[in-house]
Amino acid sequence: MMADDNELMSASEIIQDRLYFATLRNKPRSTTNTHYFCIDDEFQYENFYADFGPLNLALLYRYCCKLNKKLKSTSLSRKKIVHYTSFDSKKRTNAACLIGCYAVIYLRRIPEEAYRPLVAGTNPPYLPFRDASFGACTYNLTLLDCLKGIDKAVTHGFLDFENFDVEEYEHYERVENGDFNWIVPNKYLAFSGPHPKSKIENGYPYHAPEAYFPYFRKHNITSIVRLNKKIYDARRFTDAGFDHYDLFFIDGSTPSDSILQKFLAISESSEGSLAVHCKAGLGRTGTLIGCYIMKHFRFTAAEVIAWMRICRPGSVIGPQQHYMEEKQAAMWVQGDIFRKKAREGQIANKNSVSRILCSAVDDISINDDRGISYGPGEQYKLRSTLSGSQAMTQGDKLRQLKVSRKARSATTGSLKLDEGKIHTRSTSSQPLSPQFLRTFLRNKASSKKISSATTSSTSPVKSSKVVSPTHTSTSTRRTTRHSAAATTGLKSGSSRINKEYSTGHNAGDYTTSTTSSSLKYTRSTPSSRRSRIAPAMCRCYEMVQVCRTSPRIHSTKSAALR
Repeated sequence: MMADDNELMSASEIIQDRLYFATLRNKPRSTTNTHYFCIDDEFQYENFYADFGPLNLALLYRYCCKLNKKLKSTSLSRKKIVHYTSFDSKKRTNAACLIGCYAVIYLRRIPEEAYRPLVAGTNPPYLPFRDASFGACTYNLTLLDCLKGIDKAVTHGFLDFENFDVEEYEHYERVENGDFNWIVPNKYLAFSGPHPKSKIENGYPYHAPEAYFPYFRKHNITSIVRLNKKIYDARRFTDAGFDHYDLFFIDGSTPSDSILQKFLAISESSEGSLAVHCKAGLGRTGTLIGCYIMKHFRFTAAEVIAWMRICRPGSVIGPQQHYMEEKQAAMWVQGDIFRKKAREGQIANKNSVSRILCSAVDDISINDDRGISYGPGEQYKLRSTLSGSQAMTQGDKLRQLKVSRKARSATTGSLKLDEGKIHTRSTSSQPLSPQFLRTFLRNKASSKKISSATTSSTSPVKSSKVVSPTHTSTSTRRTTRHSAAATTGLKSGSSRINKEYSTGHNAGDYTTSTTSSSLKYTRSTPSSRRSRIAPAMCRCYEMVQVCRTSPRIHSTKSAALR
């Protein structure tokens, strides 16, 4: 009881005597008087580079549902509910952002009122959010900026969780399903640029213009604005009855005043919604849409950047952030003039913003699977296998990073910082661990021993320790990666292999039956396992001697011989 009281004394009180937010070093246990919960590992941001938040609209919605359920639960009606987080600066900021947004949306607090208890006390300050660029951060987006952005979105009807369809949001934000998000409901849809034809290239699914037609028509999207170089023929949209506009400016740069004014004029004269794209639909797209929002809804630059990143993570990059700050005052003035003329009847404003962000999941498919032929393993290429190009732009890189999330979740689960794997975006190298060297040598010797056995055939799976997908080790990912020249038996039995992986047993503890063409695993005896491992230990010293010229392996020689 005393421990609970001490922890609550240092916690932020969100609802008096009912809901708290706390930063704790150790995981607490719920008691008869207090219920603790944490979302640090449940709701995670999918980064591009060094960006770490804010969490997207779907995760915010799921958090609010989770918290509302706890507050309405009869079993917790007499308990104090504590949302606790760790001292991990990134997870802590995201957690605070979630409960702060909850206070704005459901408790009807103004942003400053929701922010005040979160910064009270002696807890360290919150880490500001940053953009999705590769370089150093030059613009800080604060926790308060995010709360203000959510408040403005609720005020102007951009956000209405009563009518929000989280399944539709999560479906269409995926690269394979179209990669698009509504920024201003029934006004602006931001999406990744279409391609001349639907195909898979370097693991990235491209969609032809025709793939979007059914969804665009159903949601009254009448105009398409292209901001990148011409990749597809615009007549494919115009012949289908859409208006198409080209307003090109260089990837990663800011628009000229002429382009900005043309974009605003197109937006203000369009009778339907607009679908805007550049290469990835993040930087240039977010910049122009953000300027429109500043002009017509008086968002500050920070507020609109925060809102767009919650809707579509990665929006507005590098110098575009500072450009929006510089344009804020001008957009406000132009907006005041526009509204004054509209009141005087000089402008026939046919556009209106609906309060419904999403309606229901449509039966329209964007993934174009019927016209695509996948190569061996092409659907599951990891980020490290994506080929680069000297002509690759910032948009290309962001698109590749985004599509790699599918492969990561489908093959190895979420990446853990403590797994020791070299991050594909890191410029530093890491030496091979002694554990990996021992596992590699054991697997090599084990496969040779199995091939010489008279009662078993060669297993198509390299011997390694296999754990559940969410805790896959570095050695597992290396030794279970199959080449394009894999055997027919391996391809046909891949689903069965994946099922065996989920058991968490060692792949080396199984042998394949020679009496059946299908892959059927039987438990091997301890003596056979020892006979397979012994030769590896005998050849360990020889292997290290051969590799001692390599500084990466030489540094682990003594550890490997233990």
